[in-house]
Amino acid sequence: MTTSVCPFSKAARPDDASAARKQADTTPSVCPFSKADASARKQGETTASACPFSKSDASARKQGEVASKGCPENEGRVNKEEDSTPDSATVPAKCPFGYDSQTFKLGPFSCMLCQALLYDSSRCVPCTHVFCKVCVSRFKDCPLCGADVESIEADESLQKMVDQFIEGHARIKRSVVNSNDKEEVENDNKKVIYADVSMERGSFLVQQAMRAFQAQNYESAKSRLAMCTEDIRDQLKREGNTPELCSQLGAVLGMLGDCSRAMGDSSSAVNHFEESIEFLMKLPMDDLEITHTLSVSLNKIGDLKYYGQDLEAARSYYCRALNVRRDAMKHHPNAPSQILDVAVSLAKVADIDRALQHEDAATDGFKEGMKLLESLKLDSEDSAPLEQRRLSVLEFLKKQVEKPAETAI
Repeated sequence: MTTSVCPFSKAARPDDASAARKQADTTPSVCPFSKADASARKQGETTASACPFSKSDASARKQGEVASKGCPENEGRVNKEEDSTPDSATVPAKCPFGYDSQTFKLGPFSCMLCQALLYDSSRCVPCTHVFCKVCVSRFKDCPLCGADVESIEADESLQKMVDQFIEGHARIKRSVVNSNDKEEVENDNKKVIYADVSMERGSFLVQQAMRAFQAQNYESAKSRLAMCTEDIRDQLKREGNTPELCSQLGAVLGMLGDCSRAMGDSSSAVNHFEESIEFLMKLPMDDLEITHTLSVSLNKIGDLKYYGQDLEAARSYYCRALNVRRDAMKHHPNAPSQILDVAVSLAKVADIDRALQHEDAATDGFKEGMKLLESLKLDSEDSAPLEQRRLSVLEFLKKQVEKPAETAI
């Protein structure tokens, strides 16, 4: 399955496919931080419309703050009030190798296979081409030139350069002047303001993690996401639990949970998902994207408990996800995607009830989901993905009611 190069586009959600629980889905459920616009949610689109690190709050823009401090399109920009004098100049901070968080580019430190930055750099012998160890270990011949690979040797010096590059990417050493994160330098009576683009590092790291994850280089993805969480935690210590930072950290922790789950580490996955839920719970529950991400994390823990045969614990998490989605549907009663989410959660809870031999409760749950989907009216324009999903879930629910003992969600 392929996803957009942008690190913040949403991948298919594991709980979107009703019958997919017994097949471990290794695709991250959401691109961490994206907030799709209202129309996208209504149409069930699966691509994000905004950079996760952008500050889109209208009130912030009214106060003259930079709308998207970390997005590439705003690199090097400063507050208009501070940059309004003709004798001032702004020096944008650009990566010398051209790496950008949203523009697809393979640079000198990239692996040609996973297309992310090299991780555990390894050199093919004798052709000397370099790839990530996990990536090249799948080949007997060099995937770049076709030469026989006699052996694979670690390239520690190159990996050290890659690590140093990541550590310093998009960071500028600056002093604090007048409580602003800007460094002012006087040169020939002309003020030079160095823009603060430290947040760009976060989107850059997530981009690299997403590419590595898609190539099943989970160790690389986990390493990049761990660095991203450290950066956000440092900001939380300085700025407190702001909604923006809580949203970002909750999303990245969810991605770390996906990595751990893909690597077979259920315990670590549950811990990451639990911490993700903790931060997402601090946010307003009237945002569909927040409630959706929260409910998906709860469902993922429920899935892991289900795989571990802890049905009571699985039901508890599924019920929590269902309650979150019910509350969201109250705030957004006309959102088709939210109605579909509720139907999926009803199916999950009902499936557990059936496994626990609570047949009446299970049947009621399946029928309630059917009723929701049968009453759902979709606009004909741009509704094909939602309609396909609606029909798929509805068909599954009907089978559960008609043949209760044969299929499971």
